Amino acid sequence: MCGRFMEYFRLRDLGWNTSSTSQSTPFRKLDLNTKNNEYTNNVVTTGKYNVFSFIPVFTFVQLRKTANVFFVVICILQQIPDVSPTGRFTTLMPFTFILSVAAVKEIFEDYKRHFDDRTENNKETPVFREGRFVDTPWKNIGVGDVVKVANGQFFPADLVLLSSSDPQSMCYVETAMLDGETNLKIRQGLKETSELQDEESLKDFHGHVECDFPNNNLYDFNGNIVINDSEKLSLGLGQTLLRGCMLRNTAWVYGVVVYTGSETKIMMNSKKNPMKRSTVEKTTNTQIIYLLVILMIAALASTIGHTIFKNLNSSDSHWYIPKDTENASFIFTFLTFIIVYNNLVPISLMVTLEVVKYVQAIFINNDMAMYYAVNDTPARAKTSNLNEELGQIEYIFTDKTGTLTQNIMEFRKATVAGVSYGEQVSAKFDDPAFAAQLLDTESVVSHFTRMMAVCHTVVPEVVSESANERNMVTHDIIQQMRLNPHDTYKSLEYQSSSPDENAIIKAAKHLGFVFCVRSPNDILVDELGVDRQYTILNVLEFSSGRKRMSVIVRNHLDEIWLMCKGADEVVFPRLVPESKFKDETMQHLNSYAAEGLRTLCFAQTKIPEDVYQEWNTNRFVPAYNSVLNRDSLLEVAYDEIEKDLQLLGASAIEDKLQDGVPDTIEILLQANIKIWVLTGDKVETAINIANSCKLIDPTMQIIILDEPTIEVTMEKMEAAIEQIGKNNLRQNNNFGLVISGFCLKHALKNADMLLDIALSCKSVLCCRVSPIQKAEIVELVREKEGAVTLAIGDGGNDVSMIQSADVGVGISGMEGLQAANASDYSIAQFRFLKTLLLVHGAWNYSRLAKCILYSFYKNICLYLIQLWFAFFNGFTGQILFERWTIACYNAFFTAFQPFAIGIVDRTFDRDVMLNNPKLYLTTQTAVNFNGRVFWGMCLNATVHSAMLFFIPAGMLGLSSPLYNGKSTGYLFLGNMVYTYVVITVSLKAGLETFSWTVYTHIAIWGSIILWFVFMLVYQHFYPTFPVGTNYLGLTDNIFESGHFWTGCIFFPFIVLYRDILWKVLKRHAFGCSEREMVRDAEKHRMSQVSAPRASTGSCEHSPTVNVNERASLLHKLKAADTNNKRGVDYIEEQPRCMQPSVVTAKMGGVKVNRKGTTGYAFSQDEKGTVTQSELILRYGTATTSAASPPHVVAPSTTLRGGSRVDEIVEDRNHHQTGFK
Repeated sequence: MCGRFMEYFRLRDLGWNTSSTSQSTPFRKLDLNTKNNEYTNNVVTTGKYNVFSFIPVFTFVQLRKTANVFFVVICILQQIPDVSPTGRFTTLMPFTFILSVAAVKEIFEDYKRHFDDRTENNKETPVFREGRFVDTPWKNIGVGDVVKVANGQFFPADLVLLSSSDPQSMCYVETAMLDGETNLKIRQGLKETSELQDEESLKDFHGHVECDFPNNNLYDFNGNIVINDSEKLSLGLGQTLLRGCMLRNTAWVYGVVVYTGSETKIMMNSKKNPMKRSTVEKTTNTQIIYLLVILMIAALASTIGHTIFKNLNSSDSHWYIPKDTENASFIFTFLTFIIVYNNLVPISLMVTLEVVKYVQAIFINNDMAMYYAVNDTPARAKTSNLNEELGQIEYIFTDKTGTLTQNIMEFRKATVAGVSYGEQVSAKFDDPAFAAQLLDTESVVSHFTRMMAVCHTVVPEVVSESANERNMVTHDIIQQMRLNPHDTYKSLEYQSSSPDENAIIKAAKHLGFVFCVRSPNDILVDELGVDRQYTILNVLEFSSGRKRMSVIVRNHLDEIWLMCKGADEVVFPRLVPESKFKDETMQHLNSYAAEGLRTLCFAQTKIPEDVYQEWNTNRFVPAYNSVLNRDSLLEVAYDEIEKDLQLLGASAIEDKLQDGVPDTIEILLQANIKIWVLTGDKVETAINIANSCKLIDPTMQIIILDEPTIEVTMEKMEAAIEQIGKNNLRQNNNFGLVISGFCLKHALKNADMLLDIALSCKSVLCCRVSPIQKAEIVELVREKEGAVTLAIGDGGNDVSMIQSADVGVGISGMEGLQAANASDYSIAQFRFLKTLLLVHGAWNYSRLAKCILYSFYKNICLYLIQLWFAFFNGFTGQILFERWTIACYNAFFTAFQPFAIGIVDRTFDRDVMLNNPKLYLTTQTAVNFNGRVFWGMCLNATVHSAMLFFIPAGMLGLSSPLYNGKSTGYLFLGNMVYTYVVITVSLKAGLETFSWTVYTHIAIWGSIILWFVFMLVYQHFYPTFPVGTNYLGLTDNIFESGHFWTGCIFFPFIVLYRDILWKVLKRHAFGCSEREMVRDAEKHRMSQVSAPRASTGSCEHSPTVNVNERASLLHKLKAADTNNKRGVDYIEEQPRCMQPSVVTAKMGGVKVNRKGTTGYAFSQDEKGTVTQSELILRYGTATTSAASPPHVVAPSTTLRGGSRVDEIVEDRNHHQTGFK
């Protein structure tokens, strides 16, 4: 019921309108060029609350905590007359304050989410209203509106493309934020809407659209459009522009809105913002339940004791025992003892944790080590409730594009004719030896570079001086460019659906082979100052199955050449037997792959005219014109001509990782954190990036599951289990798993078997997965394994995954903030994750765990004394302490110690934590906070409480502690015991503290001083104030007692001596923990480097460690630390070097790779609205000037003044690298 209640408010907050999803008709119908108000608005929110839902949802969240339910009951019980011995408001007032603090914190944190949402919802885009385009906030955009989106901007809603700046109504769309794919997608509007080019044409545009109801299928859209009462025109995925995608390489587009807000596909793929709880909170909640059971047993036992005492002492001789009142029944007595013992559960714990977590979040926000100066983006803790959860992460699920990579491709290396070039590191591909070979136009290097400039489907554009204006390149424009003596082709840029081809064509341009002009049938290439025209005869398109693409061209000598580039596994079998350089090239490919570079093999062959004509006429043209099985027929035709190739070499492209990603992953793996990559990109690309990130090493055996049917999938999974070995399941084996999204759909039907395989592998890559599948994988591991999970991503396609994980981290400062807005924490770079987890996570967990344990300890120490006192007062419910001192115990006298522990204590300094990732295991495995540790602390507190009561009580005996012989009352004993408790628990806080700071000293000694000051002042409150009637003059009597001062000096140390002794014995009798070994090693290292520093004055790169006072004290209690040497060895331990193996095998029907892949990866839009061959054939046909470039019958062999070659030769003489 509560879940439905919260869902109602969430949908209400999102602007959900039930009428918009009513499916009384099989389709949604909307009017064009007008806002359809009956559908949901375009407001998107990631907040947990709104004005209406805050009180009920906040109340529900707070009542999930057992302690809060208990204190609500206590507040009610205290209002019953003659039941509460502590007054009616001693629990109600602090509990109200605690809830108020929690509410303020929740409001503040949720306000930041709503602020981010408002920033997103208030972005503006031009909307066609009243005959003109008006800049309109996204939140005011409605279904049916016509919007204009410029290059580089995100789509504000789900649109149907009408027209674009391209005459063919084509545009390029970057979908990386939606599906993780790096290649650009081509979308094309209908021919009937392509003429909508300005405001005048839109004024007469009207009609309606019929389309699917909102759904979460990213790859499906069905609909039709009726324009100006004409016939219906079909709409499909090729005309959709989805929210979360960005317009690229296109000046502008017009689109009509079909889905808005919560009904967009990206939002339909997200989940409601969950109310997450940390593992520490769940553990604490469970232990509180057990503690409440013990409290009830104690109250019941005390009630029985009271009944027995009353029956045994009912004579009139005990005149001082009050007669039974009307509320003196068994039940009311039981309730009285519940109130007496209720403070065994610390009511201050909740507000303490809220404040501590909030301050910890401020530390995260202000950590300069996680500040990204490039775009002025700090880390942000969007919730403080999960701070300690950061210290227990077992699995990280990460997106690839934009999270691990920058989505920037750069040409780094090449192997040509068996020689590797580009070994030196530079911003561009610069190699003097490679450039020198280009002077020979018939060298293999020249053929290789020429193929780089010819074999592609890239389109050239000229960028004008004005902002986003791009124009088609013509011969006239090229001539104008060449008149610029400073930079001939400065404004020449390229657009492509493949980032790999873009990197290759730019590298060719840098080397002097400049792709200049593309017309429907020809291209023009400037080869070192010589214009060469090539006729494009055929484009043999790329596909994931073919893993290659080719072009067939006719050159200036009227020769026909087939140029093919692709994966080595498909290119090498198509080489002629006598082809050279195969062994050398394969060796270089393996070397490039080990570096994480994306490789493509280049090969070509000359085709006789008659062979080509026969193939083109009888094989290619019939297949191209076929209606049925067109793709398969074309692939057969391609395969027949792509043979007898001569190998030229291979390219190596770097898909640039974000800074520090490999080192971060290596450190996280050393911290026993398992990392899974969930991406929408292709299998080859994901494997390549995994190699770059050191997630896959060359020695690892790779299991690839990419099967089309459920039967084959299950067979391959069984074969994989056999290969791993049933005895090795769910252990740390040297395997890696790669599984595709389609296969994952089948594998999830046997989730246990899938987990058996996945958890038996060091690395897991899930490719081509949808946003919902990402969330399903996270939930599978979290629920089946009970592991603490973290999901990190940067795009809207990662929102579901982020919300499904125990902790969600969004990458902010990139393109779009969908993931950051929906996350629990946001950082600007993946590398900051190691600081967030290993430093802040470990610190926060350790602090919170000790803070919780200490809070229970100090309360049990004081309030369990009421039980011991009950044996002396006949179980009458009489309290030993003055009622307001009881209330002030948690509020003042022991309030600062938990804050000092929870806020400023730290186990090690930052550098030590990062240099020793294994320290994370202490918090990850909950060594210091679990049921055993919790009840151990409770037992220890029970013993301390007994000692703190019975030792002073025994010391006083029957004699008077005052010199004047006056008798004392129970409050005299109570205040003595109270004082010893305050001193003891304060010193205990110091014993539990790792690093002493000024705040620690203030909290410990200041609390003790505060109690003594309170005693002096409070005794004079009455009769000025109506409180403390029994306290009048009490402090003066206590201070006169020598017994009191003797107890202050000796009793706390007698109580804590066992704790000190146990810590020493635990450390030296049972061996050092990892943490203690590191501490000893750091102390040893500091003692070694301190002398050289003093003499030389130089700053060494060694960690600075504050050796805490507790460690120093314990260190003095032992003779020689025999573990020092072991600790130093542990610190200096380095990661092992991995030696590559080059053995491949296929076992049990499962693809297993025992070497690193050869690095093949290629991204390009497949089976899109416009194929690559159609794209280049259409290019330039819509305008007269560009459609008719001058035909070059013979090659332009004349050098333009010879300046380029002269410059090149001069560069070679001066040993310069590359061409300018």
